[in-house]
Amino acid sequence: MTLDKQAPSKRRLGFAIIAMTGISLALASCETVSQTVQYKENNLAAAGFVVRPANTPARVAMLKRLPPNRFLMRSRGNTVSYVYADPVNCNCLYVGTQDAYNNYRQAQAQERIANRQLLAARTYADARWDWSGWGPDFPQFYGPFGPSYGW
Repeated sequence: MTLDKQAPSKRRLGFAIIAMTGISLALASCETVSQTVQYKENNLAAAGFVVRPANTPARVAMLKRLPPNRFLMRSRGNTVSYVYADPVNCNCLYVGTQDAYNNYRQAQAQERIANRQLLAARTYADARWDWSGWGPDFPQFYGPFGPSYGW
């Protein structure tokens, strides 16, 4: 009889924990999206793109016709320019030259290289890590010291 009385309260507690976890994850993801958008906007501005706000009905209508969050190349005579439409976050259009686009792409490539180097530097940073506890059951994986070490 005691178990029957405790079961609903434990279910409620479990449901409350799951609900709170879901809510906190949702809030954290909102911050992440916001930070990502701000980061992209900062990178576009740093590369030389100019912000053009959609502050008239005609501009809003034109902005809605462009694919969101994608680069488009526009040629006009001998001039090539790139546009990046952001109708959701800033309701604006980023316009840049070929040099600005190249600067943006180069900065992205440098950031990817830096992230890979950081990941490689972190891989075996803990000298106290003991690989022997994980055993030799990883196919084609012999630990950090090769196949002749320990297993």
